[in-house]
Amino acid sequence: MQTRRSPHSARPRRDRGSLTAELLIALGLLAFTLLPLSMSFQREQVALRALYTRALAMELVDGELEVLRAGAWQAFSPGIHAYEIRAEAVRNLPPGQFQLTVETNRLRLEWLPAGKGGGGPVVREARLDAVDSVPPAGVFAPAGSPRERS
Repeated sequence: MQTRRSPHSARPRRDRGSLTAELLIALGLLAFTLLPLSMSFQREQVALRALYTRALAMELVDGELEVLRAGAWQAFSPGIHAYEIRAEAVRNLPPGQFQLTVETNRLRLEWLPAGKGGGGPVVREARLDAVDSVPPAGVFAPAGSPRERS
């Protein structure tokens, strides 16, 4: 019994081998172009995570410093203290700690990440003499007062 070949498969063996070689070359070129692209996506993902972490830490530090400036700083003695933040968003931060430094005329609140990739430390400072001399909202502030300057 003899099998019949279709006219498309009547190519010589040499031509079929070149088709396989072209396919392998095309796959190699595709891999060669996609590998750097995938690496750049990974670097962007790491950079975006660091930026997100830094923005979150800034938001938390800024909010807590406002609370401290409103009068909560008086519960702390002068010196360096570990500061606990109760916000739910703290769970999204990598390991690290918040540190409060109270001096006679200055507050300093900072977030210090435990390792790399945490977006770096975030530090905010506030002067206490400016806080104490600002009248509460709704009270007339005389010309040249700290409220008018800020």
